[in-house]
This record gives sequence, C-alpha cells and structure tokens, in this order.
Amino acid sequence: MVASDVKIDHREKAYTLLYEYADKIIKLIQVQMDHLTMPKCPLYEEVLDTQMFGLSRQIDFAVKLGLVDEEDGKELLSSVEKKLSALHEASLKKQ
Repeated sequence: MVASDVKIDHREKAYTLLYEYADKIIKLIQVQMDHLTMPKCPLYEEVLDTQMFGLSRQIDFAVKLGLVDEEDGKELLSSVEKKLSALHEASLKKQ
C-alpha cells in the first residue's frame, strides 16, 4: 500500500466516522421528539449542545489533521443544524 492510499483510507474513515456521529445526534433528537416531545427541556438542550459541541470539535480536529476539508466540515455541521431545526419545528407543530 502506498502512502497516498493510506491517506485516502484515513480520509474516508474520518468522513465516515463524522457522518456516523452526525447521524447519531439526529437519531437521538428524533427519539427525544417522538417519545418525550419536550424540546424546551433543559436536559434535552444540554445534551444537544454537548453533542453538537463534540461534533464540531471532532470536525475541527479532522480538519487540522488534513483528513477533512474545512468546507466539507462546515457543510456537515450546517446540515445537522438544519435537520435538528426541522425536527424541532415539526415537534412544535405536533403540540
């Protein structure tokens, strides 16, 4: 395996892990909305803030290592924020 192949493998793995983490956050919030319907709950907001902060830190780390393009990282974070906002709005409409 050539060094460039190893770098590509690490980049692919970094993207995969970040997308899995983002998906986990979205699913966590979806379950919260579906079962507890408490989007204004302080605990819910704390978990969401912590998870989103963790994702942003992981993206920053991957960018600094050169495994993820900065623009792709920003796009992923923005995408998760948009999905969470849509879930939040949908839960408010259900009430």
